[in-house]
Amino acid sequence: MPDELTPGSFPGKRLGLPEAGRGSLATLGRRAWAIIIDWGAAVLISIAFFEYDSIATILIFVAVQIVFIPTIGGSPGHRLLGMTVQRVTGGWPGVWRPIVRSVLLALVIPAVIWDADNRGVHDKAAGTVLLRR
Repeated sequence: MPDELTPGSFPGKRLGLPEAGRGSLATLGRRAWAIIIDWGAAVLISIAFFEYDSIATILIFVAVQIVFIPTIGGSPGHRLLGMTVQRVTGGWPGVWRPIVRSVLLALVIPAVIWDADNRGVHDKAAGTVLLRR
């Protein structure tokens, strides 16, 4: 299949990324913890201002992603755990990519379906990659 790794390969090699360290793909564990941090913050804000409204929580989560990815290179959870969101070709993701990525991330399913490079559908659709910094 075209979306499988070849023997001796590693996630990110096809994208020209190193196997480990700075600039390599962020691990699943780091990504999971970042979402937990970001979602927890959205829940706390929702409790404080909206008496915990689930729709408000989702909107806060998406807004934080959309605001912080283009301004500081990732969500607060990403940055706390040493990750950054970039275009696949490198550099600033711009404004529309974080919007597409965040809306798809909020739908959950695109985030749990990924390719051999461990990129979720939300990152593939946005043309982004989550890297260690």
